Amino acid sequence: MSAPEVELLDNELDADLRATVRSFLAERCDPAEVVKAYDGDSSLTPVLWKGIAGELGLAGLLIPESYGGAGATAREAAVVLEELGRSVAPVPFLTSAVVATSVLLTGPTEAGADLLAGLASGERTAALVVPLPATTAQPLAPVETEIRSVAGALEADTLLVPVATPDGLEVRAVPADQATVAPVSSLDMTRRLADVTLDPSAGEVVVAAEHGADGVRSGLLAGAALMASEQVGVAQWCLTTTVDYLKVRRQFGRIVGGYQALKHRLADLYTSVEGAGAAARHAAGALALGDAEEAEIATHVAAAYCGDLAVTAAEEAVQLHGGIGMTWEHPAHLYLKRAKADQIAYGLPGLHRDRLGSLVDI
Repeated sequence: MSAPEVELLDNELDADLRATVRSFLAERCDPAEVVKAYDGDSSLTPVLWKGIAGELGLAGLLIPESYGGAGATAREAAVVLEELGRSVAPVPFLTSAVVATSVLLTGPTEAGADLLAGLASGERTAALVVPLPATTAQPLAPVETEIRSVAGALEADTLLVPVATPDGLEVRAVPADQATVAPVSSLDMTRRLADVTLDPSAGEVVVAAEHGADGVRSGLLAGAALMASEQVGVAQWCLTTTVDYLKVRRQFGRIVGGYQALKHRLADLYTSVEGAGAAARHAAGALALGDAEEAEIATHVAAAYCGDLAVTAAEEAVQLHGGIGMTWEHPAHLYLKRAKADQIAYGLPGLHRDRLGSLVDI
């Protein structure tokens, strides 16, 4: 029997989900509000997250119905992340609803099941305490007392901490109020990083030692695979906004978009963005089908390609907008910073290419 094929096109449910999330973000995620994060104002994050997690019920998208979640797959999560990337929305969907949730789903204890139910309802938010950049291509290390550059810790009420035991790597849930979480200045302030200091032995075991290492790997793999969809969303916004701008911007009496050299650059960018979309959807689809080998290969392909492409698209957007693209008031810089931070977060593209080469015997 042949393996099921990965579907790369939106079905009706995907289209409805995309329209719902896009409409929500268009109404509530104004770039003028997002940019305030760089002045230390993060008040938009809890408001947006409450709407996404509670009103739309997306915090439990990947959580099975038995725990109170939606029982959806990585395909649907990829749709959400693509739209979040389009808006550079400052919410912990990736860190909590994808990475932390994937860790817990590998084999939750009773406490882990309770935490999943809380995540599904949107009442709780979690973050995996690993320093960025983090990737499955490197050996896993248990957490020490101080962990630098943790994503999602500032928004989380529960910290998932990998702890070494004689039986393996278990994952403990430590309440955030029992840890010191110190924000740090980062390139992308819409996904803030923090240095975390805690007692690794505190908290309850939510993933037992026999599943802990697999859980952390699963979380990091899901993070890398689905971040590619976020990167595609970033690139799509950059392309669409730049094309629209060049259609109306006049210079020397002509529409700038009419110059052949710019048409060629935009055509090249369009084909690259389309290719990135296919790679990202293939990674999400392979993850949804549960084929571990195919999912890992597809994830490294998507991470290597989409990471570079998002940065290129953002750089083109800044440059082709001319002087206005260099200003603080125009949102292009938000996308460039998100693209560059995403490129690093779960391993640089070169690392993913190296890992891919070993997997396919190149």
